[in-house]
Amino acid sequence: MSRPAGIFLCRARAGLVFLLLVVGFLLPNLAGSTEKAPERLVAVGDVHGNFDDFCLILKRTGLVDDQNHWIGGSATLVQTGDLLDRGPKGRQAMDLVMAIEKEAATAGGKVVPLLGNHEVMNILGDLRYVPPENYASYADDESEKRRQAAYQEYADWYKSHEKWLAAFKQTVLPATKEEWMAKHPAGFVEYREAFGPAGKYGKWIRNHAAVVKIGGVIFVHGGLDPNLVSLPLKQMDSQIRGEIEEFDKIKQYLESSKVILPFFTIQETAVAVQAKMLADRATGAKSDAETHAMLERILSFNGWLCMRDDGPLWFRGYDLWSEEEGTPKVEKVLTAYDAGHIVVAHTVQKAAHIRSRFGGRVFLIDTGMLSSYWKGGRASALEILPGGKFTAQYLDGQEVLFEEKSPTAGVKGN
Repeated sequence: MSRPAGIFLCRARAGLVFLLLVVGFLLPNLAGSTEKAPERLVAVGDVHGNFDDFCLILKRTGLVDDQNHWIGGSATLVQTGDLLDRGPKGRQAMDLVMAIEKEAATAGGKVVPLLGNHEVMNILGDLRYVPPENYASYADDESEKRRQAAYQEYADWYKSHEKWLAAFKQTVLPATKEEWMAKHPAGFVEYREAFGPAGKYGKWIRNHAAVVKIGGVIFVHGGLDPNLVSLPLKQMDSQIRGEIEEFDKIKQYLESSKVILPFFTIQETAVAVQAKMLADRATGAKSDAETHAMLERILSFNGWLCMRDDGPLWFRGYDLWSEEEGTPKVEKVLTAYDAGHIVVAHTVQKAAHIRSRFGGRVFLIDTGMLSSYWKGGRASALEILPGGKFTAQYLDGQEVLFEEKSPTAGVKGN
């Protein structure tokens, strides 16, 4: 939901990016799928750690039972990202989706979790929206020992870099043990490991698509900017996968070179990289071209497609445009991708109702499920039936928003 402040925008290495795009394109994934529409399709937007209401809306739509096991049969559930952050039970929400993903497949149904901007933020290490309760859920009897060991590792690293950090006048990296401990509560180290490439959640999230098309309906967390329609859906997804793979590769190199430590956040990583570049310039040390390109690339993360304002995980145009301004832009997107409708989340709808816009072409489904954060928000789901009937489902009722078959169907919720 929130946009991290930019650090530095540098030129990407075209050769490496192209290679990652090719590799990503060949990976088996759902991006750009044109599979036939299922008999029943349900989409749920941002959960943000509200596990309890997430369970309730899944029960309301007949997808899970009282024990949160899949009873949806051949239905398809699309969860459009942002399962975590802000709320206290992000881990439980992810565990639930992982469980019903397997159960649905066995029953002939499907669960399709998409990347949200907060999933990517956690992979990169932007942890500004992780509540303390989330770290605590990763702690165990050995956490304090790991925490103390991590601090000692950090203290040794800081001492060896102190000269350049002081010259850089940075304020991100803690200078005292008390400050470090306050920023790294019990469970923090385990949390970072869990979202790494080999971690339980990191491995799972890295297999998520950024955008899918099912039965002529496109699902994406933020939206598709009409200025990017020259990029096929599959290639868009591949580029985002490639950026994450590239990040993992660079981070591994920086760790092995002792430039950063494994539990560093993206903000700490950026400071450490800049300190290294400053030290290299001051001492006359010269990095090889590949290393220098990697350092520049990691500093440009805010300009990657997975993090850009106009990228599919951050775009907010469908909420902001007027009907007159947005209608031709939406038609441009739908025509480019041979689709009839687009379903997005990411931007909380002020009336806490799923909103249909642009003649029923776009549905905005983030209704602020985490009501403790978004006052008046509530859980919701969008049900799509064959023939183009779109119904908003709430815990206390439902509302037909659009019906393709009926020429007199109105568009509600504007």
